[in-house]
Amino acid sequence: MKQILKVVTQSETIAVPSQKAEGGQVMKSTIVLQELGGRYEDTFVATMLGNLAQCRFYAGELVAAALRFTTREYNGQVYQDIVVADIVKIQN
Repeated sequence: MKQILKVVTQSETIAVPSQKAEGGQVMKSTIVLQELGGRYEDTFVATMLGNLAQCRFYAGELVAAALRFTTREYNGQVYQDIVVADIVKIQN
C-alpha cells in the first residue's frame, strides 16, 4: 500500500558490495520520510536500492511511497529494516 509522505532528507547515492547483484555491487541511498499532519508525525529512515537509489528527492517534496518493513535476529538482538519498494514524486 502506498502512502503520501514528505521528504525530510536523502543521502548521496553510493555503491555497496552485494553478492546478489550481477556486478558485485548495488547502488544504495538512505531517505528520511515523514507522515503528513504536523511537526511531530512519525518519521521513517528507509533504504533505497538499485535504480530507486539513483532517483533524487529534496526536502519538502511530497511522494507516494510503498515501504517494506522486515525484522531479523542477529546475536540475540532484533533489528528492523525499512526498504522503499516503490516511490513516486507527487507533482505540486
